[in-house]
Amino acid sequence: MKLRPLHDRVIVKRIDSETKTASGIVIPDAAAEKPDQGEILAVGPGKKNDKGELSPVGVKVGDRVLFGKYSGQTVKVDGEELLVMKEEDLFAVVEKK
Repeated sequence: MKLRPLHDRVIVKRIDSETKTASGIVIPDAAAEKPDQGEILAVGPGKKNDKGELSPVGVKVGDRVLFGKYSGQTVKVDGEELLVMKEEDLFAVVEKK
């Protein structure tokens, strides 16, 4: 199954957080927080403004983004947990140096 987001929505796959601290302590799954970073898998066409013109989404497929811990709607596709969220729920794009 493939998902194609509508309007200004994006499909995000969470990026797993570290399971060890900097000092080498292993964090058990029960104590680990939900990751707040993800990779954009699909992007909708954009949202129409007041004039009826399409405003494109500011992120693209493959971008690494930051979002709130409880943002978006979780869906399961082919056994994989994905998030569907509006572009406005994204905080930032993580850029590589």
